[in-house]
Amino acid sequence: MTRHQVSPVLKALPYKPTLSHRPGKNLLLPHPKPCRTGFWIAGGLFLGGVAAYTAFLYATLVLEPDYLLPKQDADVSSRYDARAKNFDDDVSIFEGIFGVNALRKRLAEQASGHVLEVSSGTGRNSSYYDLEKLKSLTFVDQSGPMVEIARKRWDMLHPGYENCSFYIQSANDPLPATAVPKGGFTTILQTMGICSTLNPAANLSHLGTLVDPAEGRILLLEHGRSKYRFVNWVLDKSAARHADKHGCWPNRDIKKILDESGLVIEKIEVSSFGTLYYVEARPGLKQMEASKSTVAKEKSKGFK
Repeated sequence: MTRHQVSPVLKALPYKPTLSHRPGKNLLLPHPKPCRTGFWIAGGLFLGGVAAYTAFLYATLVLEPDYLLPKQDADVSSRYDARAKNFDDDVSIFEGIFGVNALRKRLAEQASGHVLEVSSGTGRNSSYYDLEKLKSLTFVDQSGPMVEIARKRWDMLHPGYENCSFYIQSANDPLPATAVPKGGFTTILQTMGICSTLNPAANLSHLGTLVDPAEGRILLLEHGRSKYRFVNWVLDKSAARHADKHGCWPNRDIKKILDESGLVIEKIEVSSFGTLYYVEARPGLKQMEASKSTVAKEKSKGFK
C-alpha cells in the first residue's frame, strides 16, 4: 500500500483593506505626482535649438572662400537696410530661445528721465518701457528702413505719446542740439550695438559724454566672444559670413571693448555659453569732463 504525504493546510490570513474608509469621513487617496511635461518639452526645445544652431554653423563654415567675404571689423551696417523688412522674424526665435527678450525687458524697465536709445533698430524694446518713468525718449539708428519700422511700432504701442523722437544717423555722430537735454540724458540704452558699430569703443566713449555726468547711466545688452574655446572657434570661423549676411560681427571681445571705452562698469553678467553680456555702466572721468564741456556750450540752446 502506497502512502502519500499530505501537506499541512495553511490558514488564510484575515483580509485587510489597503485604505480604511470610515462612514462620514472622506476617503484618503494618494496625491498624484506633479506633471512636469511642460518643463521637459521646454528643455528639449531649448537643447534642440542650440544643437540645430551649432550644427548649422559648423556645417556652413567652409561653404564660401574667405576672400569673397568682408575683412575683419569692416563696416557692414548697410546690410540692415535690406534686412529691415524681415529682421524681426529672423531674430525672434533666436532671442526667445536664449532669453534675450527677458533681458531687453529688464534693461528697458530701468530707463527713466530723459532716455536715449542708440542702435535702436526696429524698436524691439518699445513695449518694455515704463512711460510713467520717462520725460522723453529719443531713438537713434543709421538705417532709415529700420527707423521707419520703429516709428510705426511705437505709434501702434503708445498712441498719443508725444515726447518721442527718431533720428536716422550713426550713434558716433553729434546729435542736434535741440535733441540733447540740459545736463545730459538720464539713461542711455543700447542693445546689440557693439557688434555692428565700426568703432565700438569710441562709440561707447562718445555715449559717456551724452549722459548726465552726475546721475546718468548707460545700459547695454551685447553679444560677442565667449570664454569657451570651441564657441570662439565657431564664432571666428563663421564671423565674416555672418557679418556679410546679418550686418554684425559676432566675435568681438566685449570685455576688451568695455575696457577701452573708459566707462566705469558697475555690473556685468554673462550668459548663453558666455556670448551674451548684460552691462550697467556710468561715465568715466574723461567722459564726465567732456560732458560738462558739451553741456556748457549747449546750455543756452539745449533741450526744453
